[in-house]
Amino acid sequence: MIHEVDPADAASPIAGLDAVARACADADRVAPLNEQAQLRLKNHGLAGSRLWVSTSDPGSPVDGFALLRGENLDLAVHPDVRREGRGGLLAAAALADVGHVEAWSHADHPAAARLAEHFGLMPARELVVMRRPTALPLTEPPVPPGVRIRTFRPDDEAALLDVNATAFAHHPEQGGMSHADFTERAAEAWFDPEGLFLAVPDDPAEAPLLGFHWTKVHRDEEPAYGEVYVVAVSPQASGRGLGTLLTAVGLRHLAEQGVGEVILYVEGDNRPAIAVYTKLGFEVARTEVQYLGTPTV
Repeated sequence: MIHEVDPADAASPIAGLDAVARACADADRVAPLNEQAQLRLKNHGLAGSRLWVSTSDPGSPVDGFALLRGENLDLAVHPDVRREGRGGLLAAAALADVGHVEAWSHADHPAAARLAEHFGLMPARELVVMRRPTALPLTEPPVPPGVRIRTFRPDDEAALLDVNATAFAHHPEQGGMSHADFTERAAEAWFDPEGLFLAVPDDPAEAPLLGFHWTKVHRDEEPAYGEVYVVAVSPQASGRGLGTLLTAVGLRHLAEQGVGEVILYVEGDNRPAIAVYTKLGFEVARTEVQYLGTPTV
């Protein structure tokens, strides 16, 4: 049975969504909802979103969901009931009156590729997930003259958002990080200002911030691991080696947190960044695929 959830009565279905997401993460070794989707549900519920769920019978636990956030579709089916057609039914319900859709397959699952093809969606982007053991030796580059590395203070937020916006001006998600987005992330248990490293100039005539490396430690997973969450360098400061320096500083910090591995996400077509990370000891762990198009239902 497929039905759309009334946002006014969403508490129980959202809890069911969480249970399905956890089961999928355990089976596939990757979460079916990205951080942006999880934070939106946590802080805003179904405001501005639509949710369809599947159940075997009335009153049965939720065993699949399709979450539509604007043009962004997230869909998952509990591993115990896969290959029974629930994914196709959920997708058909969610895409019935959508003009354009964007959907990520975080595990690059063959079933997701088949669903995308069936509904006329084409692969458009890839995110490469890379990983590096913290035990691997790391050479930290010298700090360039006229630059200092320090950690984040609350009055740095505006400058950080400015650098983020310019560094990721053409990035569909990251470049649009707002004050509200930053505040939501800073309120999470994992946020640590001592793990957010800034490159600042000695010369007050320069911009207040040249670049930053925001690290993250996933202590809610077993085993815990670190993440190169965001590395951004102002275009005005490019060519000074700050990206490599900031990355190395953050990697040293993450190693000191006692985690055995660090991951990062990078656009699949960003060859220069992939080359830098490869030189730092990162290897490709998996690829995530985004499908786009006008669905045929």
